[in-house]
Amino acid sequence: MIAFNEPVYIKKGIDYITEAIIMNRCLNGDGPFTKKCTKWFEEKYQTKVLLTTSCTHALEMSALLTEIKSGDEVIMPAYTFVSTANAFALRGAKIRFVDIRKDTMNIDERLVENAITEKTKAIVPVHYAGVGCEMDTIMDIAERHHLYVIEDAAQGMMSTYKGKQLGTIGDFGTFSFHETKNYTMGEGGLCLVNKEKFRHKAEIIREKGTNRAQFFRGEIDKYSWVDLGSSYLPSEMNVAYLFAQLECAEEINARRKKLWNRYYAELDDLQDKGKLELPYIPDECQHNAHMFYIKVRDLNERTKLLKYLAEHGIKAVFHYVPLHTSAAGKKLGEFIGEDRYTTSESDRLIRLPMFFALKEEEVSYISDMVHKFFKGE
Repeated sequence: MIAFNEPVYIKKGIDYITEAIIMNRCLNGDGPFTKKCTKWFEEKYQTKVLLTTSCTHALEMSALLTEIKSGDEVIMPAYTFVSTANAFALRGAKIRFVDIRKDTMNIDERLVENAITEKTKAIVPVHYAGVGCEMDTIMDIAERHHLYVIEDAAQGMMSTYKGKQLGTIGDFGTFSFHETKNYTMGEGGLCLVNKEKFRHKAEIIREKGTNRAQFFRGEIDKYSWVDLGSSYLPSEMNVAYLFAQLECAEEINARRKKLWNRYYAELDDLQDKGKLELPYIPDECQHNAHMFYIKVRDLNERTKLLKYLAEHGIKAVFHYVPLHTSAAGKKLGEFIGEDRYTTSESDRLIRLPMFFALKEEEVSYISDMVHKFFKGE
């Protein structure tokens, strides 16, 4: 069976975990490997970066920093993972879902302004499959209406929009290092704090509401509880595993793109024949080959193709069930406008296996099986 995903494995990751345990004797957060990873991200993103235990927690930190509260409203697509909504619903906000674009599966930037009310506090664009949303339009809307922008770039590390790294455009950027992502530490995340005014408080929130970070920098003689916060620091063992991947981040990125391009080349004829649709990448976006998906005719055809692939040793999957159709989504939010594409496009989408160790001949085999399905073989 060809797995849908295998976590990135770099041998140095095991060596670094051993180093953290045996040599550094440091397993809690903010140890030597956290400092190395933080430096790497700071040099890449040129902003304040804070490693977290998950992208979920990075989003929750953003909600705390923007003081989201009961009665506020937050705009986002319904086609996203539950964490995008949970982070703000936990603070009491009502979620206002809007439709997605058919081409990129990202939030339709043309519909955002219609969802704004006097209670709106923030916009949360989700960069699906590591392909950037139309950020110029979203940032213009946010500026005119005095709203925060929190980029859910869980899938977007190494991707850009008009030359800008995803996550650096809004007020905050959040990333995931879950085992399904391009770079992983099992569970983990990153919060980019792009506005100077939030940086001091972000450290406090991340450190359980204390000024412990200042204490360790020698800025104060003792630390204490100064604000609301939680424990968002990842373990040194997790971060050590991640650091090995950051050292060869470009190699990992290039490998994934090679696999992605092979899929595209081998399935493009089916798109030409109208059998399926392949991912669309806008000219202004540089993607990171986070996933390779295809879109078939409808839910019925998707079900049949998934079954066919499984019978031929291939684990492919569908993706999100739109949040506005769920019990919690109906209770904690509402869909604004018409659901033209969110449900219908999600019903058509299949994610094919995509991971660093996937072999090129496996891509060819998977592509061949997709061809045979449409030939009726």
